[in-house]
Order: sequence, then C-alpha cells, then structure tokens
Amino acid sequence: MVVTLGMLAEERGTDSSGLALLGGRPGLAGSGPARDGDGCRVLKGRGRFSAVWRPELLPELDRAPVVLGHTRWATQGTPADPANAGPMVVPGTAGGSPGIVATHNGDIDADDLRSRHAPPPACGTTDSEPVFQLLADCDGTSDVTGVLESLVGRAALAWVHRDRPTEVHLARAALSPLTVAVDTEHNIYWASNPRWFREAEKHTRVRFATVVMLREGTYLKVGMERRPGRRDLPDVLATATFMPTARDSDMDDRVWTRNRPGLQQAQPAGYIRSTTWSMQAVRASTSSGSMAGNMPMRSWLRPSLR
Repeated sequence: MVVTLGMLAEERGTDSSGLALLGGRPGLAGSGPARDGDGCRVLKGRGRFSAVWRPELLPELDRAPVVLGHTRWATQGTPADPANAGPMVVPGTAGGSPGIVATHNGDIDADDLRSRHAPPPACGTTDSEPVFQLLADCDGTSDVTGVLESLVGRAALAWVHRDRPTEVHLARAALSPLTVAVDTEHNIYWASNPRWFREAEKHTRVRFATVVMLREGTYLKVGMERRPGRRDLPDVLATATFMPTARDSDMDDRVWTRNRPGLQQAQPAGYIRSTTWSMQAVRASTSSGSMAGNMPMRSWLRPSLR
C-alpha cells in the first residue's frame, strides 16, 4: 500500500521524492543525525518516487512503525539542493530535544514566521524548515497550536518526534486539504487526495471503511501508546482546533491550476503501522511504539493536495 500510494503521489510532484523509516524495531528511536541503525533512515533524491524507491527496502518498510514520504514540486527553495527535499530531519533547539522528521504541503510566508519567532539558521532555503524547527521544540498541544496559528499561507503538515516514533502529528491549516482514512482492518491512512484511496483499492487488497476530509484549523495526534511501555490499539491521543490564516494570493484560482509552472506545491505522504512482527515482539518484552491487538495499524500520510 505504501508503495502504491507513493506512485500515485507522483502526479503532484516530480522534482524530488523521499521516504523516512522510523523505529524499525519496537521502541527503537533516534536522537542524532539520521543514519542506518539508529531507528531513523531517510532516503531521498531528485525525480519521481518510483526512481527513489528500492524494492530491497520492503523488509525494512514492513518493520517500521512509522514511515513518512514526500513528493515535491519546488516553490521556495531550489530542487537541486538535497537539504530542500522531504522528508526533512530537523533537530530541536531546546536542550535534550532529539528533533523531528517532517513533511509539509503548501506555501507559507517564511520571512514573517522568522521575524516573529527567530528560529536558528536553516540548512536549506524552503519555507518548510522554519516551521519544523518551531514544532520540534513543542512540548504540548497548546505549543503546537500556537505555532500553527502563526503560519500565514497554505499548509498541511505531518511530523514525528524521533524519540516517540509511534506518535504521528497531523495538522491542516489554511486551504491545503488533508484526508484521513481507516480501512476494514482498523489501519489509519492519510492523504492529500481522497481519490488515491479509491485507486489504491484497485491495486491492493486494502478496503477502506471511511474517508474523511479534515476541516481547516484541525490538529490531531494519532498514536499507539497511551501508557508507557504498553502498545495499544490505534487511537487519537489529542485533538485541537486553531485559527488558520491565508493570504489574498492564496485564493487566486491560478494557484490551484495543475501543471502551471511555479504554482505546484510539495506533497507530503506518510504512513504509520504496527505489524504482526512488532506486536509479537511487544508481548515478549515491553517497549514503546506500535500497537497491540490482532489488527495492524497503517497510515499513509500525504497532507494536502495542491
């Protein structure tokens, strides 16, 4: 399903593509630079998702509790710079914060955000990175909604804290859509285009029980661990609303015209799941992440269609 949705996402971005696998073993998280073996592996490059994806990654994909993907049509920030490709690994600035892995769909006023919050210097030149820098240091729901309300422009976001790899944060700000779906096995997915779920059913065994478009100004935290060291069924751990802000230019019909140079936006995608393997491992030894039960949870994240 993850690969199928990644291929479908190519219609919304071919400048660069990427995939981040987190917590490949139960409870495994990372805190340093993303690299093989520390629970956070990022694979990204120029071009289509089908060119970046490698079939030999399937076993690792099956083990990963969280996977975030991204396809990009560059707006702010050249596609030639790897630092501008998603998913992005952004360190926290607060003491002890391991940072986040994140994707953004939209286009925001980054200069306004920097003038109000003064984040540290960014590695790349996108409008996404300063948002992630601020979210990386958020401790609670009120901190998150405070950052989200400060965004001016179009945005749908998904991010995971590297020390909590079985919690996924989803937010839909102004305009950029975000769809959440649940299949008949209680797996959770999210995407920018609800049509991808219908298309995926034609090519996989997955069947969806419900598909819902989130309202603008919605924040969700979805997770699989309500008690430390205990894996539970997938659940919404936190939800909140906030006031999104769009610019007049965001309402221009030309922004939503397909295949118009300079007006396409990055398309985030992601996925979170608990596999049978990981649930069996939890029964043998307690650890954080993933879910307990007979049904795995899967989520595909592609917040927002542009």
